[in-house]
Parts: sequence; C-alpha cells; structure tokens
Amino acid sequence: MKVASTQIDLFDDAPGYRQTPRPAPRKRRPDTASPPLVDDEAVAQRLEQTGHFKVLRKLMPRSIIPRALSSYPKLAVLVDTETTGLHPTRDEIIEIGAVSFTYDDDGMIGDVVAVYSGLRQPSKPIPAEITRLTGISDQMVAGHDIDIAALDALIEPADLVIAHNAAFDRPFCEALSPTFASKAWACSVTEIRWADLGFEGNKLGYLVGQSGLFHEGHRATDDCHALLEVLARPAGEHGARPFSELLQSSFQSRVRVFAQNAPFDMKDHLKARGYRWSDGSDGRRRAWWIEIDEEAYDDELRYLRTEIYCWEDAEPLSQRLTALDRFRA
Repeated sequence: MKVASTQIDLFDDAPGYRQTPRPAPRKRRPDTASPPLVDDEAVAQRLEQTGHFKVLRKLMPRSIIPRALSSYPKLAVLVDTETTGLHPTRDEIIEIGAVSFTYDDDGMIGDVVAVYSGLRQPSKPIPAEITRLTGISDQMVAGHDIDIAALDALIEPADLVIAHNAAFDRPFCEALSPTFASKAWACSVTEIRWADLGFEGNKLGYLVGQSGLFHEGHRATDDCHALLEVLARPAGEHGARPFSELLQSSFQSRVRVFAQNAPFDMKDHLKARGYRWSDGSDGRRRAWWIEIDEEAYDDELRYLRTEIYCWEDAEPLSQRLTALDRFRA
C-alpha cells in the first residue's frame, strides 16, 4: 500500500501547514502638509534664555528712503576708505564707501537716505599685502574711477562726517575732494569711551560681534552699514547710545600741544604720558605731540614746564581744535 508523502519546506514558518498568503503592505500616502513655519527669532531667544548660547544676528543694511521723507532734521555721513598704503601724500584711495543718515540733536539715529560705493584704479599696481588685507585686486579696479560729483552731492549737505579712525581717513578724503575739507569730522574710535559701554576693544569687528551682530562683507560700504548699527544700538549698563556720546564729543574743543625741542632723554617720559612722535613726513610739525581736552590744558602746561623743560616760562606751541579741523594731517 502506497503511503502519500508530504514535502516539508524547511524554511516555512509552520512546516506541514499551508501558509495563507499575507496581504501586501499598504503604501503610505505622501504627507502633503507643509512643514510648520519656524520663527527664527523665537528660536534664537530660547537658546539665549538657557544661558548656554549667545546668538549673533545677521546685519541687514537699512532701506534707503528719500531725504524729504525722514522726520529727523540733521544729516551725517559715515565714510570708509581702502587705500594702497598708510601715507596720504604718496598712497591712493582704491575704494570709498559712504552712508548718509539722518539724526536729531539728542543723538537718535533716523533713516538712511543715500549710499555711495566706488572703486578706483590707482596709478601703480596694488601691493600684494593690500590685496590680502582688503580683497581688492588690480583686476577688480581696472578701468574704474570714483564719481566725484556723485560723492560730493552726498557729502555737501552733511552736518558731520564720521569715520572709524578719522585721523587716517580724513587726509585721504581731503586729497580726493576738497568738499571734505570744510566739514566737521568725528572719530568713532577715539571719541567714544567703548570700554565704559562694556566693549572689550574698539576695532569694528569687536564692536559688531559684541553688539550681537555679524556681517559677511568687509568692503568699505559694508563696514559703514555695520558701524551705523553699532552706533544706533543701546549699550552698557544704562543703555546709552554710542552715537549720542560721539555727537557730544564732536561739539567739544580740544588742544594739540607740541613738545618741540624736548630733551632727547625725556622721550620715554613723553611717550608714557601719551605723546606721539611726528617726524614731519605727514605734514605735522617734527615734534612730540598730544591732543587733550581743553580743560586739561593748564595741567599739561604745568607738566611740560616742570618735568620736561624745567623752565617755568616755557610756552610750548599749542593749537586749539574743533571738529572742523580735528584729524587733519
């Protein structure tokens, strides 16, 4: 008698039993709903509230509006230059940026009303070190020149010209156009007490970062926009606006004192007190000099007479300076 044999699938889940076919898995419908919108600022604030993060916001230049639409009465211009070197008598501007903005007498910044940016091909090739520092090459400036008429139109109505190191920028600007020579100037490096406002330095990069901002460009106009935001933002324990302090400083008279013919062995004493040496090559007198507040002049005169010249009738040369003639060569 034949016995029916059963073939067993060793890989079956239940050997000897017929498996019921499993239904094919259902395909999931694609999720067509839009992802929820993320509030970037809310996320940044939550991170900062933990105390473990400090978030930098990207600096966005202000929109430009017509001058007639701004309700602020005064006009200032931020200026920045890139040059082929440090000496205005032999080096040249290769880029200039300018941002014109309105303000009031209390130091409140209003609106940006004009912007100018221009490249200029110098008479000689740009030094490699300058290209490395500025990113400006001979190819970039080839065939370019600054539109002096357009720049003058922006500078002419300004009540104040501001530069971050005006002692550097003013001589170059005056060599470029005489319109700059008749303007009041202010320096955002030397005429603001940045340390008192909680900043660790006065370089623009430090100021921008410690103001909670960053900017990707480092060209002349980019730096003007960046400085404008730093000047406008409240800082320090009492929320003072740096521009307000700069404005007040620009109103004050200062005195430049020259210690001409000072004994050579007193140079270290003068340097320690803050005097700087001028060899005459930049147009200044060949002497040690210092610039002080007008109220400090009597004390400085007493110091020079007793400590440097040892002569009570000594009358060192002095020059009274206002914003109209400060920071000139």
